[in-house]
Amino acid sequence: MEKSIRILSTKKLQPNQKQFLLNADFRLIEADFIQIEFQSFQLNSSFDYLIFTSQNAVLSVIKNENHIILKDKICFCVGIKTKQLLKENGFKVENAFDYADELVDYLLKNHSDKKFTFFSGNLRRDTIPAAFQKNNIIFEEIEVYKTILTPHKTDNQIDGILFFSPSAVQSYLKENSISNEICFCIGTTTAAEIEKSTKNIVIANRPTVENVIIQSINYFKES
Repeated sequence: MEKSIRILSTKKLQPNQKQFLLNADFRLIEADFIQIEFQSFQLNSSFDYLIFTSQNAVLSVIKNENHIILKDKICFCVGIKTKQLLKENGFKVENAFDYADELVDYLLKNHSDKKFTFFSGNLRRDTIPAAFQKNNIIFEEIEVYKTILTPHKTDNQIDGILFFSPSAVQSYLKENSISNEICFCIGTTTAAEIEKSTKNIVIANRPTVENVIIQSINYFKES
């Protein structure tokens, strides 16, 4: 590479994640474009099957002093990191999926007679509730965290932007525009949010932070 590639991450990375980019001689700018605020909520006798679509939902639930009553229930989740977090905290995970629509397909085929508790955030997509309502599946939804947009103006010349959620895209675009930057997305829902602004999009093979970083390194090494 002739010049140093400048990458903006729309969330602050872990030291080991940063190291990937620094080892590739990239210059990294990072800021949290969203903040998570855990909600207080009642946990009574939830249904026997639980759904988590993010690590934030798990983190909020385990902060609830009554969460021990959930340990004998069966969990389904979105994301390998969500699954790891659940298992580390003593939850039983039957299955994990990369995307919510894959989770829905599985539940409709295998557990359509069950009742579910869905732990969600305020900006959650309609994928799960809409499918459950359409198919007359009994569920309750408990909002356990809020996503707050925290936009920042960036004046740096950047070559690539790392996006990890649709809400981070919305936050970024409140103060900035996208021209020639390549946008590296953790998944298809994040990519769909960016498609309104640019076609310069690369989607991760697996929806993990590490894979987004690797995609950016591979892209600029090859270009």
